[in-house]
Amino acid sequence: MRTPISTYRLQITSDLTLDRSAGLVDYLHDLGADWVYLSPILRAVDGSDHGYDVASPAEVDPVRGGPAGLRALADAAHARGMGVLVDIVPNHQGVAVPEQNPWWWSLLAQGQDSPYADAFDVEWEAGGGKVLIPVLGDGADELDRLRVEDGTLRYYDNVYPLAEGTWAAGDDPREVHARQHYELINWRRGDAELNYRRFFTVATLAGVRVEDPQVFDESHAEIKRWIDEGLVDGLRIDHPDGLRDPRQYLERLKELTGGAYVVVEKILEPGERLPRDWATAGTTGYDALGVLDRLLTDPAGEYALTSLDARLRGGEPVHWEEMIHGTKRAMADNALHAEVLRLARAVPADAGLGHDEAVDALAEILANFPVYRSYLPEGAEHLRAALDAAGGRRPDLAGPIGTLGELLGVGATDDAELGELARRFQQTSGMVMAKGVEDTAFYRFPRLTSLTEVGGDPSHFAVTPGEAHAELGRRAAEEPLAMTALSTHDTKRSEAVRARITVLSEAGEQWAGVVGTAKRLAEEAGVRVGDGPLVNLVLQAVVGAWPISQERTVDYALKAAREAGSSTAWVDGDADFEDRLVRFIDLVFHDPEIRAVVEGFAQHVTEAGWSNGLAAKLVQLTMPGVPDVYQGSELWAESLVDPDNRRPVDFEARAAMLARLDTPVGGTAEGIPAVGPDAAAKLLVTSRALRLRRDHPELFDGYTALEASGPRAGHVFAFDRGGAVTVVTRLPLGLAARGGFTDETLELPGGDFEDVLTRRPHTGTVALSALLSDYPVALLRRKDS
Repeated sequence: MRTPISTYRLQITSDLTLDRSAGLVDYLHDLGADWVYLSPILRAVDGSDHGYDVASPAEVDPVRGGPAGLRALADAAHARGMGVLVDIVPNHQGVAVPEQNPWWWSLLAQGQDSPYADAFDVEWEAGGGKVLIPVLGDGADELDRLRVEDGTLRYYDNVYPLAEGTWAAGDDPREVHARQHYELINWRRGDAELNYRRFFTVATLAGVRVEDPQVFDESHAEIKRWIDEGLVDGLRIDHPDGLRDPRQYLERLKELTGGAYVVVEKILEPGERLPRDWATAGTTGYDALGVLDRLLTDPAGEYALTSLDARLRGGEPVHWEEMIHGTKRAMADNALHAEVLRLARAVPADAGLGHDEAVDALAEILANFPVYRSYLPEGAEHLRAALDAAGGRRPDLAGPIGTLGELLGVGATDDAELGELARRFQQTSGMVMAKGVEDTAFYRFPRLTSLTEVGGDPSHFAVTPGEAHAELGRRAAEEPLAMTALSTHDTKRSEAVRARITVLSEAGEQWAGVVGTAKRLAEEAGVRVGDGPLVNLVLQAVVGAWPISQERTVDYALKAAREAGSSTAWVDGDADFEDRLVRFIDLVFHDPEIRAVVEGFAQHVTEAGWSNGLAAKLVQLTMPGVPDVYQGSELWAESLVDPDNRRPVDFEARAAMLARLDTPVGGTAEGIPAVGPDAAAKLLVTSRALRLRRDHPELFDGYTALEASGPRAGHVFAFDRGGAVTVVTRLPLGLAARGGFTDETLELPGGDFEDVLTRRPHTGTVALSALLSDYPVALLRRKDS
């Protein structure tokens, strides 16, 4: 199996096509990347800017460059000795435009007689033999807007097929609609009545039954061609938790690819481990991201930031477990209620449970599930924990919960013992976790927003250097080929934004003053937002991404407010609240006093944020695992949640900057760039670390923690990978306040070393004040290698 040393993620779009990406290969190679890592490239719904709404798995998307584009990129990468990793989406397909999805079109046209009737996870009986499509507006006579044109049924711009023999010229469109294998229903009914599995709450992404061998084979035929023809060397699997049996899927994929390198987008809760028997090298790296962010977080700041959050709520502190129980239960009762009802219909009739109590008990178990899902019989302890917690919260449901526990497979010792309910429940729990926690609670708990990141637990504030060393050592032993990441297309904030927000943990009281002053001044100007935690969240985003435009801030703030669901919402939102929020942001940018307070604090933490950014990047690039660099993040790239983080990247500017670094003119007296807003220092760190790792893999075959000595030794984190030594600064604001390093030292392993960033030699016991005089980080290479 060929494995990557590192990857560079490209978001392939109609603008950044495969053909154009082939032209970037030289730059990526010069940067030091080992493999090119592509977002989904199968044909997507027209206009998709992300590719996760695959409309046809049979071909490379022509808009993204088509088969010729893939070959051009693969040839360019392989000519440089680089591999190609592609993101694939086995869980669902895009059905927003039915005529663009041949499988879905066939299903709608032929119903249960379609060759794709079993491809989509449809519960036909629940829809009266029809697929329910929640698309109609709120008008009283929406069906009167139906038209029969060119042998199709049309509703505004939506086009649907007509079953053979169900219509004739002049027929009433309503009557034609009634004869179809589908029924168009009001869009609001979908969350309670949808009868096909979807991706989370997105009705236009229909779940695929990839567990069916025929469906697997047909949906992976094009992917198999990529592997067989040597175009693609590895795969990234999107959302395996949505699959009926991820273990079985990965085994089939291993057979199909001949054992190619595979990583999975699996979200692990703190302390959770990936099932050991999965045919995968590991996760895509959110678990690593969470450790690195917390390593750079000052535990001493927890009290001040917690107190601020409580004051903004009227004095009531957040109990994280209570908050997420509430948000998950709300999802189960509302946006994902159709999924809970489907589970209730799978309860055997002889179980002795009434429908309503089964629904209530299932929703409560889902709301108490501590991780995304189990893979029974593995993970039964998580199911038992959920059952115990649900019973404790709802003693009135103790009987139904106990009955459901057996049906959900809590005592199963083999996969064959699992019934339909148990299998479907495992596909559902991750939906509730993702929507209730990532997409709701994370926006309601802005104590320190650098910690509200995918796969993280924001109630877990910081990790000590010792805890970080233990985790990195474990990864070296158990997951040496798992991916590591700092930014992805799904992160709520880019690594640069989180690095600066992390500094708030060192300046909690000051930050409380900023938030309080901004709120007071806004209220004096006549703008009372009325949601203190959201004000805190928005101000952290502004400071983290400063300088940021007002337009981007408004877009982010409205999305965050609607996701939080506390003061407004995506559906039936509060226009008055949103207007107040927008006016508050306008004051932040244009009121001289408020802007001075916010901008002044941003400038105060900027240098410390740069230090954190370099530290996190160097640790990620040199720690055990396969580091991924998300497009553009070799510079600061201060981005917020999607779609902000999918803005175009200026690769030409990056290539020119890298060329200047390789033939330096100017800079400091030593010929190296200063740490500053142009991010040349980050590009230097990124390129030198990637190149060292690629060109000297023998220096990265172990993991040994290194401990500094001296009164301020806690401001350093260092390790030896077997000849490559990483040294980074922690808690830079506090270090600066103490006057910087003085008598602290670090004992290097035996041999003579050179800092690949500054080209300075170091041997034996080194003074940190000298080692870290130019940069807050150092990467040392043993010179005899």
